[in-house]
Amino acid sequence: MFQSFKNAWKITDLRTKMLFTLLVIVLYRIGANIPVPYVAADAINSFNLSTSGSILAYMNVLSGDAFGKATLFALSVSPYITSSIVIQLLGVAFPNSIGAWAKDEQGKKKINALTRIVTVALAILTGFGYVTILEAYGMLISDINWFSKIVMVFIYTAGAALIMWLAEKINDKGIGNGISMILFANIIAGLPTLFSSIYYMVFTNGSFDSFQLWPGLVMAIFTIAVILAIVVLTIWVTNSERRIPIQYAKRVVGRKMYGGQNSNLPLKLNMAGVMPIIFASSIATVPATIASFFPNSKFWKGVTEVMGMDTVLYLIIFLLLIVGFSYFYILISFDPVEVANNIQSQGGAIPGIRSGKPTYQYIKKILNRVTLMGAFFLGFIACFPLLVNMIASLCNYTALSTLAFSGSSLLIIVGVILETERDIGSQVALRNYGGYNPKGFLG
Repeated sequence: MFQSFKNAWKITDLRTKMLFTLLVIVLYRIGANIPVPYVAADAINSFNLSTSGSILAYMNVLSGDAFGKATLFALSVSPYITSSIVIQLLGVAFPNSIGAWAKDEQGKKKINALTRIVTVALAILTGFGYVTILEAYGMLISDINWFSKIVMVFIYTAGAALIMWLAEKINDKGIGNGISMILFANIIAGLPTLFSSIYYMVFTNGSFDSFQLWPGLVMAIFTIAVILAIVVLTIWVTNSERRIPIQYAKRVVGRKMYGGQNSNLPLKLNMAGVMPIIFASSIATVPATIASFFPNSKFWKGVTEVMGMDTVLYLIIFLLLIVGFSYFYILISFDPVEVANNIQSQGGAIPGIRSGKPTYQYIKKILNRVTLMGAFFLGFIACFPLLVNMIASLCNYTALSTLAFSGSSLLIIVGVILETERDIGSQVALRNYGGYNPKGFLG
């Protein structure tokens, strides 16, 4: 099952990369448990309970419980993700300036620098809102003043900047995507708490005095079945691909003949991976997050009631954002024009399709269909637990409230594992290691 890791472990530089990634994750988890000054430790448990079943609980899951404990890394990767989205959108909006930077190394350095600046700015804003939330929930010491608030905001900003630096180090010297690996570590760290919460809610419905065996067993079996279905479906869809046949013409160079073979252009069904879910979650939760900054405001309470995670409007917005970010991710990561030009320059052609613009149009049409199917898959996986939670709330049964978070969490876990396996596989293949098993974790 772990044959890919075993094969990669035998290669010195890949072993170094894996150990470096593990070291960064350990350092991150240490930072996620470092306390921050002016936080009342005796109020942490009540803060966690008060955020159960809300948007704050979802943010707590993604931060590996650092959000609920108000530790150094409480803001997690949210500012960095939001900054990356903003810069990428600006690149699409201004293709001749910011968009053109991505085509050369100096431009990429400018994009990275701009991303860091925006991340710090967003971290300051988010940190101020988070400190406001802590004050509203009574987690700060009684003699809180503006000086202590400023200190806390800068501490949380420094924590977000350090997370950004750690993620970039994983990208440069480690294995996998830095943001995805940190999210993966956060969710894994929170699984014991998540499963204990599911057990508590399923078997006791919130009270150990009202334990009922058969309803609890039925809900436990249903919850496990949903989790296994998400895992199996994610693995199947992630490994699915649409193959476009390509035939290369024969050509003679000197005394040797090249080409004449048949190949294919594989288009992954879920080419975007877990990133659309992460991006959509960051954007869809903005209204509810802002509402948390003003707990006594009637207006923002109304916003929470209309756009809370248990509303139909949130479900629709979340689904549309997932579809939109799926297309957006493909737009910035896959260029049909370049692919069509490469096929033509190598003497290849799609059977029945002329070279040049018709090839580009054909690839784009297939890509749009594949992307739509992958986007609906992501939307189903992410929104189905939310829908189940809404139905359970209407039936006045709160045992499934935690399931709303487990769907996206499992999707991220499985997606990151598969993406990391592919990354290791490609790096092993580049080093011409014959013992690599392409089935990886699933072989």
